[in-house]
Amino acid sequence: MRTNAVVWSLCVSAGLFVASIESGAQQATPPPAAPPAGQVPAVVSNDPRVGLKAGLTDAGVAAKHIELVTNVPRPGEFADPGGRGGLAFANSDLAFKGPNLFLGNFFGLNFFDIEDPRKTRVRVSMPCPGGQGDVSVHGRLLFMSVEETRGRLDCGTQGVPGPISAERFRGVRIFDITDINKPRQIAAVQTCRGSHTHTIVRDLKDPSNLYIYGSGTGGVRNVQELAGCSGAQPGDDPNTALFSIDVIQVPLAAPERARVVNRPRIFADANSGAIAGLWAGGAHGEGTQRTSGTNSCHDITAYPEVGLAAGACSGNGILLDISDPFNPKRIDAVTDPSFAYWHSAAFNNDGTKVIFTDEWGGGTSPRCRATDKLSWGADAIFDIVDRQMKFASYYKMPAPQTDQENCVAHNGSLVPVPGRDIKVQAWYQGGLSMFDFTDSANPVEIAYFDRGPVDATRMLVAGYWSTYWYNGYIYGSEIMRGLDVFRLLPSEFLSKNELDAANLIRLDEFNAQHQPKIVWPANAVVARAYIDQLNRTKGIDAARAAAVLAAMDRVEKAQRGRAGTALIQLDALATQLESDAAAASGQDAPRLRALAATLKARAAALR
Repeated sequence: MRTNAVVWSLCVSAGLFVASIESGAQQATPPPAAPPAGQVPAVVSNDPRVGLKAGLTDAGVAAKHIELVTNVPRPGEFADPGGRGGLAFANSDLAFKGPNLFLGNFFGLNFFDIEDPRKTRVRVSMPCPGGQGDVSVHGRLLFMSVEETRGRLDCGTQGVPGPISAERFRGVRIFDITDINKPRQIAAVQTCRGSHTHTIVRDLKDPSNLYIYGSGTGGVRNVQELAGCSGAQPGDDPNTALFSIDVIQVPLAAPERARVVNRPRIFADANSGAIAGLWAGGAHGEGTQRTSGTNSCHDITAYPEVGLAAGACSGNGILLDISDPFNPKRIDAVTDPSFAYWHSAAFNNDGTKVIFTDEWGGGTSPRCRATDKLSWGADAIFDIVDRQMKFASYYKMPAPQTDQENCVAHNGSLVPVPGRDIKVQAWYQGGLSMFDFTDSANPVEIAYFDRGPVDATRMLVAGYWSTYWYNGYIYGSEIMRGLDVFRLLPSEFLSKNELDAANLIRLDEFNAQHQPKIVWPANAVVARAYIDQLNRTKGIDAARAAAVLAAMDRVEKAQRGRAGTALIQLDALATQLESDAAAASGQDAPRLRALAATLKARAAALR
C-alpha cells in the first residue's frame, strides 16, 4: 500500500484519493467506469466466498485446503485506542528470524514468538510511528521503512510540527536486536523521499557489506530540511531526487555508519541517457487502464543467487542486473495496458519467471467486484527468456467481492514445493489465495481463506497486507484483525508428500523482498513428491513409478551399509528416468530429471 508523504492517507500516483491533513484539502477522482458487459467476468455464485457475513471479530469464513491455526489481535496501543480507523494503526509487512516474527505497523513494530506457531504470542511492542513500517531482518539488524512526515528521529509519538524540522525522520531506521526483548536504534539513514519500502541485498562477493535499496514514493523534502534534495523535473534540475532509488551501504562490522552511497538512474533511456526514460503516465488506448508515470519504484525484490532483481516501478515492471549491488543496471522493462500501478514482484525458485502485482485503487478501494476485469488489479506472470521478460498470463483472486471490501493484488511468497511454482498471496479483504503458476500461461488456484467484510454498510480498510510461507506455516498480516497463522492441508491439488517436502525447508531468516534460493535435500519424501506430480499429469509409467517406490522402501528399511543390491537398483532406475526425461515434454521432463537426481543423490548418501 502506498501513502502520501504528508499523511497516512493514500497515494497521489494511483490518482484515486489524496488528503492533506496540513492543508485540509481533499480531492477525489472517481474510479474508472465498469467495463462493457461483454468484458465483465461472470459472478461465481456457488463460490463459498460470496455472501460471507460481515464483522470485525465474527465475520463469516470460507476456507479451502487451509486451516486457521490461531489469530493474535493487535496489542495495546496498536489496537487503535482512539477508534480512528484508517491507516494510523494498520499492520503492514512481515519479516522472520528463527522463532521470531517481526510485524511492521504504521504506528511502530511488534515482535512475536512463533517457536510454537499454534501458540504465537506478542513478545515486544514498540511504538515508533512514521508509516508504513515495512521491515527486514539480517543477523542482529532489523530495518524499518519510514515515509510519513510525522516520523521522528527519536521514535516519539507526538509528531513533528511545521514543514521543516531537524527532528523529522524519513528514511530507513536500523535497530540492533541482539537482545530481542530490547531493540535499540543504532542508525537512521535520511533520504529525500523517505522510504516507502526497502529491500536488503547481500553482495555475494563482499560479505562485509549489506546493501539496502530504498524505494521512496512520497514528496521530495525541502532542501532546508535535508541537503541535496530537489523535487524539480529533470529538465529543470538534472540532480533531481526523482527518477532514482537510494542505495544504502551498511558496513556489518559498524552498521551505525550506514549511508546513502548511490542514486542510480535505473529509469534512464538507454539511447539518449534521459533520466525520465520509461512510461510517462497515462492511458494505453481505449478501454485500458490509466497507468502511473515511472519516477520511482514501489517495491524491489532481489534474488542475489541468480544476479537479478525485479522492480515494480509505478508505470513499469523492470528487471535489474544486481551482480554489483552498489550499482544495479536495468536490463529490461515492460508496460501493461491492464496495470494501473506496478506494486510488487516475486521470482520463481529457478529465476525463470517473475510475477508483478498491480495495486489498482491504491489498496483502499473495492477492485474485486463482479464488474471489475480479472486482468485489472491482478498479477501479471512473465517468463524470463535470455534476461528478457515475456508476458504469459494474468491471475486474480476469482471470487467476486463486495463494495465494502478493499481488494486488489498485494504481497505474497513462494510455497517451497519441489517441482512446482506455487505462490500464496494477500488480496486485502479478498483474503489469501494460493495458486500454481508452474504452467505460466495457465495459473490455477489451489487453496484460499477469506472472511466477510469488516462492515456491512461501509468500506473500511482491512484485510491481508502480506501472506508469507515460513518454516511450515503461512502467516498473514491482517491490517485490522491482527496476525493470522495457517496450516496447509493435503488435497487433490497438493499431496501430503508435497507438503512434507515443503516442510523440510527450514530458513534461519526470511524477507520476502530478498528471495532465497531453495535447495531440497535428497530425501525419500522429495522423491515421492515428484512421483505424485508425475502421476497427477500421467507423466510416468505406472510400472516405473511402482518400481521406484518399492526400491526406495527397500533402501529405507535396510540397515546402513547393507542396502547394496537395493542401491544398485535405485541407480539403475535413476538412469532409466533420465532416458524417460529425454523423451518427455512440458513439466514432466524437468520433474523426471529431478526425480532421477534425487534418487542418485540418495543412493550416494547411503553408501
